[in-house]
Amino acid sequence: MWQRLNKKKLTYIKIVTIMFKKFSTSDILMMLSAFLSLIFSEILWFKGEKEAGIFIGLWVPSILGFAIFLKLINKQND
Repeated sequence: MWQRLNKKKLTYIKIVTIMFKKFSTSDILMMLSAFLSLIFSEILWFKGEKEAGIFIGLWVPSILGFAIFLKLINKQND
């Protein structure tokens, strides 16, 4: 049983490493900034600053949309 779980875990790790090799530096920075703004908005929300949390939380789709836009621009230039 443990061997099967370790094999699945190893396969998952291989898939994740292959996936991250395809990301450029700008992709990683955009995803990191979106993730950090999500975490920061949740911290604000649970501290009681709900309006600020919602405002910061709205940045996440904007950042991801901008990342997709940059990806499309780079694809057209290639």
